Amino acid sequence: MRTPPREAEDFELPFEGKLSQDNRWVIMASLVPWEEFEEEYAQNFSAEMGAPALPFRVALGSLIIKEKLGISDRETVEQIKENPYLQYFIGQRHYSSEAPYDSSLLARFRERINVNLVNRINEKMVKKSQSETDEEAKKKVPKSKVKKEESQPIKDN
Repeated sequence: MRTPPREAEDFELPFEGKLSQDNRWVIMASLVPWEEFEEEYAQNFSAEMGAPALPFRVALGSLIIKEKLGISDRETVEQIKENPYLQYFIGQRHYSSEAPYDSSLLARFRERINVNLVNRINEKMVKKSQSETDEEAKKKVPKSKVKKEESQPIKDN
């Protein structure tokens, strides 16, 4: 299995295009701590039994897509199949017109990703989003303007 692209611009489209950094799925993908929970998710599987499991990013990403769009399992797979942004979100390296998996797997994803795990992921996402918002706010206020205002003498009229 190939590793998922780190950045949206590394996602390969068949028509030589690039994904937009401003897309909601690209932004959300940067907030989800995929790697942090991969090992915990992998503990649900036995190396000796059955086909290898799909990565955590595919499972969680698919469930997020389903919930965010309010669609059925089958429609989730169809949306992913048709949309390069959704394919990037679940960790695919390039666009494919093939379904990434059978829609029946979504039931298994729901069994393996419990509410406790989802809550911990949400907490991490909120903290990361707040941190990034704080950093952006700091960048927008020029330091020279703040210091200049602080050092201005008060004038009497």
